[in-house]
Amino acid sequence: MSQSLYIMIGGFLGAGKTTSILQFARHLVNKGLRVGLITNDQGAGLVDTALVRSEEFPSEEISGGCFCCRFNSLVDAAKVLTEKDRPDVFLAEPVGSCTDLVATVGLPLQNIYGDSYRVAAMSVVVDPVRALRILDVDGTGSKFSPNVIYIYLKQLEEAEMIIVNKVDLIDKQEIDRLNDLLTTRFPDARVFNVSARSGLGLEDWFDAVYDSEITSSRIMDVDYSLYGKGESLLGWLNCSLSFSGGNEIDGNRLLGQLAGSLGQSVYRSGAEVAHMKMTITPPGDPYEMAALSLVRGGEEPEFSHRLSEPLESGEILLNMRAESDPDLLRSASENAIRNVLGVEFALDYKIEQMEHFRPGQPVPTFRVTEEQPEVCP
Repeated sequence: MSQSLYIMIGGFLGAGKTTSILQFARHLVNKGLRVGLITNDQGAGLVDTALVRSEEFPSEEISGGCFCCRFNSLVDAAKVLTEKDRPDVFLAEPVGSCTDLVATVGLPLQNIYGDSYRVAAMSVVVDPVRALRILDVDGTGSKFSPNVIYIYLKQLEEAEMIIVNKVDLIDKQEIDRLNDLLTTRFPDARVFNVSARSGLGLEDWFDAVYDSEITSSRIMDVDYSLYGKGESLLGWLNCSLSFSGGNEIDGNRLLGQLAGSLGQSVYRSGAEVAHMKMTITPPGDPYEMAALSLVRGGEEPEFSHRLSEPLESGEILLNMRAESDPDLLRSASENAIRNVLGVEFALDYKIEQMEHFRPGQPVPTFRVTEEQPEVCP
């Protein structure tokens, strides 16, 4: 039986994992390989899945829990993709607040399904500005609480490859400072400097991942009490809505106004935004979209896709993760939607679905340990 390569690319919320994975997928397709993508979230209605499908890559979405807690669903998703598209390579994006993925996902997949999958070494993507703040290099520190920072640092600890993304957005002195800190604190990891948006430095990383294989050397000691407390401090909000009006509108401006209003509202509340993503699409056309992202409070959202034409009606997806009370995220979202869509743009709108919650305690389906590296207790 031939093996497919399973590549898992982790990293904290807002690091640029989806953009990196889409670039990786294009790279593999250009080499003549078939690719399947698997997205993952605690809730449903993912912007990431919409972005993946807009590029027409075969994909499956696992919602309702992270890969470690939905291990069997991960295997089922891979089987579905195999039956339909026979991928040579699976690219999987875990939830951005998860860690311990080597012991609970990668090694169990290799141990149980090694005839079907060769599992690559773990890569972790980081946003350099957030990394500098959390590691307190630039003197400002992070607004995240210690338990959330615990998750962030554990992600870096288990990485065999640390991918410093967005290097085109900061100066060389800061990049060098961050590289020195990472190599000192995590000396066994290879550090790559890339820009997923521009393509800078990606090929070296892609080649290194493709030729790698996961090992038990990245099994960590993890305090699941601290890990669970860190996840429980994060508020999750997913929303989908539809709108219509009598005249054509600039959908790009609408999305920018909505994101700016919501981002500023959450920031003024004192909450720390981990990541906010939005898309807007014409009805029934998932391939034409505008998409933007906000990865820190107090900043302007950044567009990755823009609509080419005005539209009279459309659909909006919103995902927000922040260290915040989920009720605050719901209230801020409802107010921003009402003020921007209802008042400023005078549109009729309907919130189709909205969920807001805190992630539950992670309970892995399997976990390999150093004492039992070949057994999933």
